[in-house]
Amino acid sequence: MQNTHYYLLVFFVQIAILFLLLDFTQAARQPQDIRCGACRALVDEMEWAISQVDPKKTIQTGSFRINPDGSQSIREVPLARSEGNLLDLMESVCERMEDYGEVVDSSERKTYIRIKSRTGESLDLSEATLDSRVTSSLKFACETIVEQHEDELIEFFSHEMENVKDHLCSKRTDLCDHALNIPHDEL
Repeated sequence: MQNTHYYLLVFFVQIAILFLLLDFTQAARQPQDIRCGACRALVDEMEWAISQVDPKKTIQTGSFRINPDGSQSIREVPLARSEGNLLDLMESVCERMEDYGEVVDSSERKTYIRIKSRTGESLDLSEATLDSRVTSSLKFACETIVEQHEDELIEFFSHEMENVKDHLCSKRTDLCDHALNIPHDEL
């Protein structure tokens, strides 16, 4: 009889440990989902803001010192992708995380979608959850990404390139290492 109680106790302890492990992996994934979503939203917002700058506008960069031969090392670069403009955009990009809501899929994976249109068209929000805690978590994650990865952001946005979300959020920073299967046009 004592052996039966012992085996039942061991069985229940194993079940409890299993539930704790499942709960722990879910809790560990949530911050990763937030960081990944913030990175992908940040890329989307930066790309949109860059696209709004007149492509004809340029800015002079380089040294304004005069070389011994009388020339200057100045070059014209597009304003939209200049370091100064990118730094200005990065100052305010995280404020736009308030325009995002959360969508939970059948596997409990969380993704983030824009809930406010930039152009006035209506958006399908039937799957989205609007929660101030989510937007503040996204904003905090975005600010952390901008602070910790400023050089990478400048590097990626100073030149036009394909799949910035994947290259920056998954390959360079590992913020989305679990999310390589997220559709590219999600945000």
